[in-house]
Amino acid sequence: MKLSNELTIALDLAYKAGDAIMKVYEGDFDVEYKSDKSPLTIADKQANEIITSVLREEFPYSILAEEEKDNRERLNDEWCWIIDPLDGTKEFVKRNDEFTVNIALTYEKKPVLGIVYIPVTKEMYYAVKGHGAFYKQDMNGEEQIFVSNKQTNLILIMSRSHASEKLIKLIDENRELIKETKEAGSALKGCLVAKGEADLYIRFNPTMEWDTCAMHCIVEEAGGIFRQIDSSLMLYNRDNTVNENGFYIMNKMHRLKGL
Repeated sequence: MKLSNELTIALDLAYKAGDAIMKVYEGDFDVEYKSDKSPLTIADKQANEIITSVLREEFPYSILAEEEKDNRERLNDEWCWIIDPLDGTKEFVKRNDEFTVNIALTYEKKPVLGIVYIPVTKEMYYAVKGHGAFYKQDMNGEEQIFVSNKQTNLILIMSRSHASEKLIKLIDENRELIKETKEAGSALKGCLVAKGEADLYIRFNPTMEWDTCAMHCIVEEAGGIFRQIDSSLMLYNRDNTVNENGFYIMNKMHRLKGL
């Protein structure tokens, strides 16, 4: 599965969406709140329009995007773009720089292309199924990335905004394996495992398909493991777009107490 045209266009859109986001980020902006109390800014809306308008012109695939009304006809399509135009809006509002543009493509409910772009640092992570995972900064030369091979002294990365009691308990129960914890926002956490800068990312709280799909592809192409908490596969383009079962990302399978 090459998807070279899809990758080229989606990478360009991630950069363009990132530029639009940064123009808002560097000025003053208002914050709205959606019905679920999550924040929404003009940057979310502008980035979404940049990405989805072009993808609709270029490809006959369905789109599931956080900032658009869900078109249920996507459930009948083998192909589906899954978009979070600004993942980590809470981090954006806090101005801590840890937010991303997430673009993913699924085929038959499995991720086959993933892009996670960090506008502040201009770091790009991307992968296509069967072709490896890659990283580049400032649009310079790419390097292939791989998960670490560590089995002990593990670094667990966790959310700045969504740490759960279950996760804190799991960390405490596995101190013989987990040496250190770090915090980060958005899909960046999964990418840091893919790049070997962390070894574990475990999430018990619910997320959405657009939060995980892009980093899912990147992690697996970097040699890592991505599963729901019950170790079943995470599928996408579902009727229920909430990832209710949580998930874990590992550099390799570890026997952790409480998981």
